Amino acid sequence: MKLFQTFSEWLLRLIWTNLLWIAFTILGLGIFGIMPATVAMFTVVRRWTLGETDISVWPVFKKAYFAEWKKSNAIGLIFAAVGAFLFLDLSFSEQMTGFFSLFLYVFFLFLFIVLALTLMFFFPLYVQYTFSIKEYMKQSLFHAIASIKDVIILLLGFLCIGFLFAKIPGLVPFLGVVLPSYWIMRVCMSRFKKLEKQISA
Repeated sequence: MKLFQTFSEWLLRLIWTNLLWIAFTILGLGIFGIMPATVAMFTVVRRWTLGETDISVWPVFKKAYFAEWKKSNAIGLIFAAVGAFLFLDLSFSEQMTGFFSLFLYVFFLFLFIVLALTLMFFFPLYVQYTFSIKEYMKQSLFHAIASIKDVIILLLGFLCIGFLFAKIPGLVPFLGVVLPSYWIMRVCMSRFKKLEKQISA
């Protein structure tokens, strides 16, 4: 009975946070809502990973969303600009012929993957530490490149989550964003703690 109660509480917690993410993304007209909504969601899941599972999600989410709206959108524009540039380069190289075009395509595809990993590490870093925008970008890129083991662990978790969603597609609107985010935050918090111990040792 205790296990069922704990499972139910966690499920409701996750669903509520996911629905808030959707609502606040729409509130920002999508393009201006996705970054602050994602930062707000990671702010909540960070608290969970620290053992604060009894927090009230609504005030924490709302406060983080409006407090980080401007800064997170500024960083989002940087990611969007770099992503658009790489996407155009990928499209152009795909239309070319010859070995050099294949080399360019693989090169830009590699950069696109690195960008995606950089973005993935950005959110945990953003809610855990206070840096300048330049330092956030630098640290996110560093973790994306240097954290091969953690990247593999993250990808294995994504495969499991993807398998769950493939088997039960109805879960996607309720857990499709928050579940991967929670997994990212748990893995990254473990990495951050290890690095902090190494630095302080």
